[in-house]
Amino acid sequence: MFIETRVLGTKPRSLDRWSVPVPPGAGRGGDDALTLRDLITRVVTAEVAAFDDRQRRRRLMRVLSDGEISDAAIVGKIDPGGHTASIVGDTAGAVGAALTGFEDGLYLVVLDGSEQRDLDAQVYPTDTSTLVFIRLTFLAGA
Repeated sequence: MFIETRVLGTKPRSLDRWSVPVPPGAGRGGDDALTLRDLITRVVTAEVAAFDDRQRRRRLMRVLSDGEISDAAIVGKIDPGGHTASIVGDTAGAVGAALTGFEDGLYLVVLDGSEQRDLDAQVYPTDTSTLVFIRLTFLAGA
């Protein structure tokens, strides 16, 4: 399943799209019911784990090849590592913040072109599904 993040009024970046495996039994014929709440929880949990993994890898000093240096220069940051991992992801806090943000209307969720409005509604993602998180920005004084 592909995940995209968007902020209205900004240009999409290459980092705004990635993929995660579809949970087992999530298809229409599956025995396990998957709600939007479960899906958001799984995506956020996977992202916190990926963040922690990146933090661990940054602790090691690496020798970069010419290609890695060129690629990193294009992105704007050449980082050989050797950093202390001072931040550890808080999975429960991140999931709570994501669910509260959805309930408060801070972002929209669109699964395969259909807006999802109910955290407890069943959803049916497939391997080719696209899940889009659209962050809403509010005007000052509104």
